[in-house]
Amino acid sequence: MCLLRTVLYRVLHWHPNAGATVNTQMMNEISQCIESLNGVKEGRWKSVLTFYKPITRDQSMAAEFPRDFLGLAIPEQPDKYYFIVRGQRIVLEADSTIQTIMEKLQSYKSRVSLNFEGVQYRVGDFQVRVGKVAPSHSETMRGIVMEVEYLPLSSVEKSRQILEDFVDIWKDTLSKRTLPGQFLHIEPNFADYGLSDQYTSQHTAVQYATVMAQLIATVQSAQVRT
Repeated sequence: MCLLRTVLYRVLHWHPNAGATVNTQMMNEISQCIESLNGVKEGRWKSVLTFYKPITRDQSMAAEFPRDFLGLAIPEQPDKYYFIVRGQRIVLEADSTIQTIMEKLQSYKSRVSLNFEGVQYRVGDFQVRVGKVAPSHSETMRGIVMEVEYLPLSSVEKSRQILEDFVDIWKDTLSKRTLPGQFLHIEPNFADYGLSDQYTSQHTAVQYATVMAQLIATVQSAQVRT
């Protein structure tokens, strides 16, 4: 039986300076910073975010389908799959077999999938994951993410300051490396998705959707500059 996630979870993404790109050496230095905070390796992790587009054979029915949505598979809920429709602010939890059903129905197709994968650490009462973002079947890095969990509490509001303090300490440690960029966290308005203060994996799914939007914006901004 897979238990509902009850820890507070924060997802940050690396925002490179103008002209800078992410690479393996940068991720190695970030990992070293976590270890300098007495981070203990606990193993590897992987989440997969998929961008879906509708297959509209009858264009007159196109308006009845969401223009696009995201699907998320996360390691702590292997029997579940999460859908996020950002335009309508909808997040849904389904059984993982829904992916097979969608393939058979052929109503939506996977346009692109991104793998978020790396190493998991334990730092006191915090669990920290750092990993690269890369398209499936490719080793080309598109970004870097860091996930922070505060294990003792599950209230978004009560844990907010504790997480902010930890992230501030982390950023101060990272700043000594003079890396060309910084980690950013843009917290969605969970209430817009009908989510309560009690943290669940649906909150995580919404955060991943927000991170993907920011990664796309960063890549597009870099393309404009060049």
